[in-house]
Amino acid sequence: MIDPKKLEEIAKQLHNALPPGIRSMGEEAEKKFRQVVQAQLGKLDLVSREEFDVQTKVLLRTREKLTALEAKLAQLEQQLSAKGE
Repeated sequence: MIDPKKLEEIAKQLHNALPPGIRSMGEEAEKKFRQVVQAQLGKLDLVSREEFDVQTKVLLRTREKLTALEAKLAQLEQQLSAKGE
């Protein structure tokens, strides 16, 4: 769901923002940052890019069908009103 490379970048940025004395804890601190960030992002209601793209395509197809149905309905209504005159 979440790109591990992005998580690693965030963890490194947080790690680099630490004062030098704390930063010397090294990889252990970075690992902890990564775990905390991943846990917090896991709590968010997010979808993957792939799922988002799929749903966007579904929405576009649905809009196209709705537009076609609206045009067909307008045509049928016009035919009915023409017969009623």
